[in-house]
Amino acid sequence: MMPTEPEMGTVVTREQLIGIRRRLRDEGRRVVFTNGCFDIIHRGHVEYLAKAKAKGDVLVVGLNTDASVRRLKGPTRPVVMQDDRAIVMAAIGVVDLVCLFDEDTPLALITAIVPDVLVKGADWPIEKVVGREVVEAAGGQVQTIEFIPDRSTTSIIDRIRSSAG
Repeated sequence: MMPTEPEMGTVVTREQLIGIRRRLRDEGRRVVFTNGCFDIIHRGHVEYLAKAKAKGDVLVVGLNTDASVRRLKGPTRPVVMQDDRAIVMAAIGVVDLVCLFDEDTPLALITAIVPDVLVKGADWPIEKVVGREVVEAAGGQVQTIEFIPDRSTTSIIDRIRSSAG
């Protein structure tokens, strides 16, 4: 028999996530949300996600679909397709739920679940973090996390290209 609600550490639809968020709010659990393309997972991503998870009880990752990544990063991206990125992301121990979104920003997803904490990398000034107004209006917090220097998907791709000649 299929469970009525997905287990933590899984990829969920937006509709499933809305229902789970309702239950988590009722239980008084602090939901942290972050988002990104997470194209080629690397140490910087994993450490960022661990720091995000430490800010609450449940970490939700909004993951850009392939079409969204192409619009944001160009026609050669993503390198890893969305279903594979989603499965890998959900398998990272600190990540509780992964939800794909097709828009260029996660605003609709953030508005649908209204997390307690919204987290972005420190390269984003807080006043420019998408969804900030929604989260703060509900009494939540927006926080940034410093990146590990010299760790990025773009630098990995560049190293692969230069070694390939």
